[in-house]
Amino acid sequence: MKSGVNFFPCCRPEVKSAAQFLGEALALSEQADALGYESIKMVEHYFSPYGGYSPSPLIFLAAAAQRTEHARLVTGAAVPAFNHPLKLAAELAMVDCISGGRLDVGFARAFLPHEFDAFGVSMEDSRARFEEGIEAILRLWCEESVDFDGRFHSFEGVSLLPKPVQSPHPPVRVAAVSTPESFTWAGEQGFGLMVVPYLSDFENLATLLESYRGAYRGARGSEPPPVSIVLHMLAAATDAQAREDARSGIEQYVSMAKDATVAWSGRSSPQYRGYDKVYSTLEAMTFDRVLDEGRALIGSPETIGRRLEELLALFGPMGLECNVLFGELEHEKAERSIELYGREVLPELARRDAALAV
Repeated sequence: MKSGVNFFPCCRPEVKSAAQFLGEALALSEQADALGYESIKMVEHYFSPYGGYSPSPLIFLAAAAQRTEHARLVTGAAVPAFNHPLKLAAELAMVDCISGGRLDVGFARAFLPHEFDAFGVSMEDSRARFEEGIEAILRLWCEESVDFDGRFHSFEGVSLLPKPVQSPHPPVRVAAVSTPESFTWAGEQGFGLMVVPYLSDFENLATLLESYRGAYRGARGSEPPPVSIVLHMLAAATDAQAREDARSGIEQYVSMAKDATVAWSGRSSPQYRGYDKVYSTLEAMTFDRVLDEGRALIGSPETIGRRLEELLALFGPMGLECNVLFGELEHEKAERSIELYGREVLPELARRDAALAV
């Protein structure tokens, strides 16, 4: 099982500025790369403290490419609904070129009502825009001259420059949360899968992951790549110290998530079944519940290692992306956590993988 770092800014400007957060995230990316973490991922969100410091993951990843040598750079995720496919395809290819072919492209539908409202995009069109955007981008990467006639975008005779370094194109992942159709569609398309199980029913998610793998095998006749799973992570010398260090950051993350999702209260969409319950679910998500239900990796390296074994048994082949700078967590705590996980957990995971490969 490989491990990477994931950045999802949740900061109030009066407490931690965008310049401070992004500077810390770049420094942590450099540290993680030196320690052997597999990947660096950045989100795309807008307008609120919940993710809004990163309206473009590609700008961050282009900067991270200059601070790192080995780690894969992952959009977590780019949103076709808010971006023209001609521009997005070219910018993704550009970052692949800048990084020497280290880009993994994650796509997502977006889910926050205030973002759709601000862009003037209907939430009812989100899946159609998502699928059309991916189709257009893949064709632009792979074909010399593209004629495209879609519901939302049309163009003729476009030859994309630059083209990606990776052939035929960078690896593609898509995000899924709870809709069964999203999991099976990802498998049928032969895409990698990204999930954030923070609010998920773990047993139900395990079933959905098997449906994804079954659809992938049926479409491709081969095993799918490990599922990318994001979890908050804070490692410390003892469980007690880790809990003390992580509490305020987790509580801040939940508070800002509630502020961003309150618009779902009393609002529904057939495109987003169950999302009207997101706010109430967050209301019930206390720090103690996060710990009791193992919804974050918080503890000593030994405790984290045991929890990872449990998650592997439940979810199957997975790659972990650690949310290491959550809430307004102090940079020094994140730095110590990345160092400890890198020195003690990563080697154990590598030994485990080597033993399984024999």
